[in-house]
Amino acid sequence: MKTDIQEKELHPKSGGLVLLLLILGILAGAALFVVGLIFVGWGEEIMFLAVIAGLLCLIACSAMLAGLKIVKPNEARVFTLFGKYYGTVKKSGFYYVNPFVTSFSPTYNAALSAAQAKTKEMQAEGKTAVVSVGVGKGISLKTQTLDNRRQKVNDVLGNPIIIGAVVIWHVENPTLAAFAVENYQEFLNIQTDSTIRNIARLYPYDVFDDDDDDDGVKEKTLRSSAIEIADMMRDELQKRVLPAGLSIEEVRITHLAYAEEIAAAMLQRQQAVAIIAARQKIVDGAVGMVKMAIDRLNEDEVVNLDEERKAAMVSNLLVVLCGNKDAQPIVNSGSIY
Repeated sequence: MKTDIQEKELHPKSGGLVLLLLILGILAGAALFVVGLIFVGWGEEIMFLAVIAGLLCLIACSAMLAGLKIVKPNEARVFTLFGKYYGTVKKSGFYYVNPFVTSFSPTYNAALSAAQAKTKEMQAEGKTAVVSVGVGKGISLKTQTLDNRRQKVNDVLGNPIIIGAVVIWHVENPTLAAFAVENYQEFLNIQTDSTIRNIARLYPYDVFDDDDDDDGVKEKTLRSSAIEIADMMRDELQKRVLPAGLSIEEVRITHLAYAEEIAAAMLQRQQAVAIIAARQKIVDGAVGMVKMAIDRLNEDEVVNLDEERKAAMVSNLLVVLCGNKDAQPIVNSGSIY
């Protein structure tokens, strides 16, 4: 994507002073025209020239009114003159520029084309066509939000997932936005879809074990590393839309879930992993408690246990500590031997 157009920022004259001069010119031209008409009827030939001068002044001043332009805050106006790039005004205010220049805005042109198509469709159906274009001719420099629709993507393991994101962006270079692409908003929308899909394919939705890599770093996943992956999406999207004069401020993942066809199976798998992990923690704790109990008994010489009795004691303690239900105590009034 290349364009030979370099942005040229214009600093036009104040429109208020020019408007006052044009009003005075129109009044003067009207006065010359009226006075000339009156005196031409009396035989004053020189007044005929006054009529011509007044008429030309009226036409010229009226035509120059087209050069008055308003630029709203956080908006830019890109002007073309007879099909060539003329300049860009970024500062808000009331200005006077060349009256033959026209504002160029891709969003306005797209909205106008859509309105014209809608008008023809309504006229073909015999309805009254009243379709307006609610888009100005300027290019907005405000921070905007693109809510990317949810899309189904396969992660790196081949599992179908549903992912959605929101993009915070603004127009950095209005000249490139106007001339580098046909419609910069539609261009951003398509590039966002492609970027999110391509980045999401590189990572698993989740991992089901706590094993680390060889360097001790856990594998990145869409669920646990959402912020890091969103930053990668932002960097990749910025590279894609930079030639169009757009700046990506932030990308946030707003929705992430397994697709419906595997959601139930993955939920069962996650539950099984959680149960196994919990059991492992319980067993580790129980073994430590049994060892501590036997060591304390031996140290304090409370009771001397042979290997067979130790094994039985260990078995009983593990059953009590690892069981899901409360143990039922049994009081032994006789000897354990």
